[in-house]
Amino acid sequence: MKQSLRKPTVQTVRGESQEEPPQSGAVILLASVAALGGFLFGYDSAVINGAVSAIGAQFSAGAAALGFTVSAALLGAAAGALCAGRVADHYGRLYAMRLAAILFLISAIGSGVANSLFVLAIFRVVGGVAVGVASVIAPAYIAEIAPAAIRGRLGSLQQLAIVSGIFLSLLVDYGVAAAAGGSKAPWALGLEAWRWMFIAMTIPALVYGVLSLTIPESPRHLLAKGRIDEAREVLKRVLGEHGLTAKITQIRESLAGEKEPSWADLRGPAMG
Repeated sequence: MKQSLRKPTVQTVRGESQEEPPQSGAVILLASVAALGGFLFGYDSAVINGAVSAIGAQFSAGAAALGFTVSAALLGAAAGALCAGRVADHYGRLYAMRLAAILFLISAIGSGVANSLFVLAIFRVVGGVAVGVASVIAPAYIAEIAPAAIRGRLGSLQQLAIVSGIFLSLLVDYGVAAAAGGSKAPWALGLEAWRWMFIAMTIPALVYGVLSLTIPESPRHLLAKGRIDEAREVLKRVLGEHGLTAKITQIRESLAGEKEPSWADLRGPAMG
């Protein structure tokens, strides 16, 4: 008798049969909202490209000062990336997303109305902090909300969003400059065209902030905070009923394995 060589399609987690859930529109929607942070990441990083010459002329900036202003966002991005994890663990992934949306909004408006190169640099740093937060939170949320069968594909949404944001920012730069007759030329409300390149970012920032109010918290964070019933509801939404208990057990065991080092651990073994 010939034995079947077909691989089983059922996985087992602690003795419970578990099939990978089909791709769900709800999961894709949740991941897409989180990936909007990547879109703003790309937009904020690239938008200044169309405004550099106009900014230099507007503020009579030298090469060094102008270069620092352009790169100032990187300082904020480093700080945002360093702090994002602690903020998300303490207050939640959604809190971090909304914080990033607010910072993007502040950066867009502040950069657009800046009256000096120093003020512009400050708001570029604020935007950089938002970039750092978004770069950490979006992939983390997607990984924690997505079923294993489609986690890789949904994770790629973040990269797609980043390059889409870069593309759109350059397209906006071109469109605004063309409509005004140059990036230095006055346009709507008497503001120079380069200012509107930054202000245009308020639209995706508002969309990101509003949509972040419509998605659930990460089930991993909910379980870490002891909010088991809420975590179960979120997992039910993305996984269905099948294998739900096993998944909760798996997450809780993973959380139990994350131990903060104590002072004794950091000191190492006692010297005798």
